[in-house]
Amino acid sequence: MLNDRAQILLKLLVEQYIVDGQPVGSRTLSRQSGLDLSAATIRNVMADLEDLGYITSPHTSAGRVPTPRGYRVFVDSLLTVRPLDRAQIERVEGKLAPANPQQLISTASQILSELSSFAGVVSVTRRTEPAIRQIEFIALSERRVLLVLITTDGDVQNRIIHLAAQPSPARLVEAANYFNEHFAGQTLAQMQRRLRDELHALREDMQALMGAVLATGSSSPVGGCVISGEGNLLRTEDLTADLANLRRLFEVFETKTGLLQIFDASSQAHGVQIFIGGESGVTALDECSVVTAPYEVDGQVVGTLGVIGPTRMAYERVIPIVDVTARLLSSALSAA
Repeated sequence: MLNDRAQILLKLLVEQYIVDGQPVGSRTLSRQSGLDLSAATIRNVMADLEDLGYITSPHTSAGRVPTPRGYRVFVDSLLTVRPLDRAQIERVEGKLAPANPQQLISTASQILSELSSFAGVVSVTRRTEPAIRQIEFIALSERRVLLVLITTDGDVQNRIIHLAAQPSPARLVEAANYFNEHFAGQTLAQMQRRLRDELHALREDMQALMGAVLATGSSSPVGGCVISGEGNLLRTEDLTADLANLRRLFEVFETKTGLLQIFDASSQAHGVQIFIGGESGVTALDECSVVTAPYEVDGQVVGTLGVIGPTRMAYERVIPIVDVTARLLSSALSAA
């Protein structure tokens, strides 16, 4: 627990850093805090905050910047959220007038991007898992095989499975034919249940391949997501400083798998959730924060929406944007 003085100074430091992106020195805090403290006392408090891991000092500056841990304390305990004004809410409400559900999803992602100036994401959780029309196995290098699942609604899903030994191309064709003959028209979950019962009857080499299929995919969320405004992040100085990580970030946007895992987990929560830096579990998002909220149709959660931006984002503004958009999207979808 931080004492009142440390909380005030940490709050000021984070707010100032969010505004201008420059390391904050003790002299700036002394002017803005309104506390009757000497510069030496403020430096001591700053040193304590640094020892506790809430702030850090860049090599080229005497000032400090918040760490992900510092942002977390700020968001959880010190943040004062700034509600959207009535005019903004009415503008969002007007854009989310009841219409085609897919059109509403796309519009919501655009609204999130426009209001936040970052990337807006809306994930859709399918209520039912699609059936598999066809399976293919493609040999990769070093005992890896690409599993291609083609669903009855035309979706194509790729999973990489790892094996103790590399099967021959003929074995892969044989395994795919076996699947397509015996399991076409079933969901992956139904396939897995039947395979568990039948695995013992297969040859040893087929057992290994089928066992790998049993282990794949069950933890991946079933659904998709719509992303708007990724280009905004190219104009965000905090993210463009590391081009290698920026490329990884856009790979996440392209494949969407990591995003779906984050947003699927968020659908189980109530209200707004915030993942700061490494809390998301996706390495490419280590310099980002993800602000999410679930949305509903007739009281049932059907997906999650949110904003992805740098950790140095105006949380007091982004949080209500996400919250209000989730509520209004829920209303529009329920009325559609």
